[in-house]
Amino acid sequence: MKKKILFVVTSHDKKGSTGEPTGYYLAEVTHAWKVLKDAGYEVDFVSPKGGKPPVDGFDLTDAENKEFWEDKHYHDKINHSKKPAEVKPEDYLAIYYAGGHGAVWDLPDNAEISAIATKIYENNGIVAAVCHGPAGIVNIRLNNGKYLLEGKKVNGFTNEEEVAVKLNKVVPFLLEDKLIERGGIYEKSAPWQEHVVTDQRLITGQNPQSARAVGKAVLSLLPGE
Repeated sequence: MKKKILFVVTSHDKKGSTGEPTGYYLAEVTHAWKVLKDAGYEVDFVSPKGGKPPVDGFDLTDAENKEFWEDKHYHDKINHSKKPAEVKPEDYLAIYYAGGHGAVWDLPDNAEISAIATKIYENNGIVAAVCHGPAGIVNIRLNNGKYLLEGKKVNGFTNEEEVAVKLNKVVPFLLEDKLIERGGIYEKSAPWQEHVVTDQRLITGQNPQSARAVGKAVLSLLPGE
């Protein structure tokens, strides 16, 4: 049996009341996927609703995006993402939350996916997220009742980056503020700079530019690597 990693993608397809489309950000899936797949790991996908999640940042001039989109096995897998109830947490060494603005709407309060992440983490697995993906971990509580983020270094899409894309008044909350509110020790770089932080078995990246480095950080913590 192949060693497996679970990728979480959003099912949410609209940016608030703007009517603008959103979804999971393709490069935030593919850049991390490429690192892990090439190292011999199998990637599965889960989304709140299962089935075909909406995609954003669709750019096939990006080499990893193109490779992923033309890989029949993986293209089929993401377009038939699992529902949370179909996931067995014990099958996975790590869980990775890809971003895309949709994540801020439907991942924070998804108790089923949060429970999967808690089980993976408490089974000595890794919880990782990039860009808006950390929205999915803000409400995760461990069995001791504490937030997963409490007292750990963390990063994610910054307030400055949210202002730069003119969505700071559209998103339901500013991710940087929420990560701090949950007890995370927040750190960041200037907008659009690669920034990844690892604290114990929590790995977070700031923006789309950080997805590959998050994949590499996950790989470095996996047993036997």
